[in-house]
Amino acid sequence: VQLQASGGGLVQPGGSLKLSCVVSDLNLDNYAIGWLRQAPGKEREGVACISARDGSTYYDDAVKGRFTISRDKTKNTVYLQMSGLKPEDTAVYSCATPSLSACRRIEVRGSWKLLFDYWGQGTLVTVSS
Repeated sequence: VQLQASGGGLVQPGGSLKLSCVVSDLNLDNYAIGWLRQAPGKEREGVACISARDGSTYYDDAVKGRFTISRDKTKNTVYLQMSGLKPEDTAVYSCATPSLSACRRIEVRGSWKLLFDYWGQGTLVTVSS
């Protein structure tokens, strides 16, 4: 399985950016797909996920309302449209899968966290003026 993310770069606060991930050897009809990120000095965190069967989408509270995940099964590609970017969104973003058809979440101190167990090389997003 290969998950190749691209589209990162430098963007000003409040700006927008769209990431892409080309998926190889993973059938998006059978596996959920999403994005995670890792900021400098911090742990990885799930950002967004789209389920395989019905396309239900899930977002971390930190990005809800600002980020949108989508997929094009004909191109085996998943996207992350990011808007209203903040400096705290600065991180390496990687395409990831929970290796299940449904997105996997766990409740942590009252909020839901997305879990993934396989991810590819990431693309750096820097939000700075």
